[in-house]
Amino acid sequence: MSSLRRGRTNARLVILASSFLASLAVASPAWAHVTVHPSTLPAGSSDIELTFRVPNERDNANTVKAQVFFPTNLPLLTVDVLPIPGWSAVVNTQTLAKPIQTDDGPVSQIVTDVTWTATGAGVAPGQYEDFEIAAGSVPNKPAQLVFKALQTYSSGEIVRWIQLVTPQNPNPDTPAPILTLTPGASAPSTSRTSASGITAGSSSTTTADTLAIIALVLSAGSVVGVGVLVARGRRRRGNLN
Repeated sequence: MSSLRRGRTNARLVILASSFLASLAVASPAWAHVTVHPSTLPAGSSDIELTFRVPNERDNANTVKAQVFFPTNLPLLTVDVLPIPGWSAVVNTQTLAKPIQTDDGPVSQIVTDVTWTATGAGVAPGQYEDFEIAAGSVPNKPAQLVFKALQTYSSGEIVRWIQLVTPQNPNPDTPAPILTLTPGASAPSTSRTSASGITAGSSSTTTADTLAIIALVLSAGSVVGVGVLVARGRRRRGNLN
């Protein structure tokens, strides 16, 4: 088979495979979970905003209530709730036995959960609602903050978004929203200095610049060498003449 025919055959196979995958995507039912956005933040971040997105997964009932539980072992500090038209919010707090010291002074109360209740129709089928909060800061160490949630439908059904990912259940049906705190900007650097004086790890730009300079020097040397060879050739031809 010629290379042209093989190319056409491969192109047809790619098109067929793409069409098949697209048909599967259209045929697959929509599946959404209660989630928190963003899902990652640097540890120790301050003045943050979190959005809890609650989609309606039913086609015969509205979502009329959403309750989100906040971690108390790694609490968010100074939480405020954004008012949402068509919803009322109730915030529950807990008094700490030992206040947490912050730059703005001691914090003695933390939020344990927030319940949003629809004052109207709620979230209709095929729609979602964003519930937003602001916090002064998150814990200053890498961790996973689990926000378990309860979603109540107008039919009386309650969906409990409380499952955690485990080796035995890597894809739970009703996973809890999780915010992952990554190492902050103040984490110690892992860079190291090589024998040549070039810092590796945190100074990749310096290494790239050095390599670029070396390449330019070699290129310049090549040009000079070519010039010398051309000049010699001209002198030899002159001597022969």
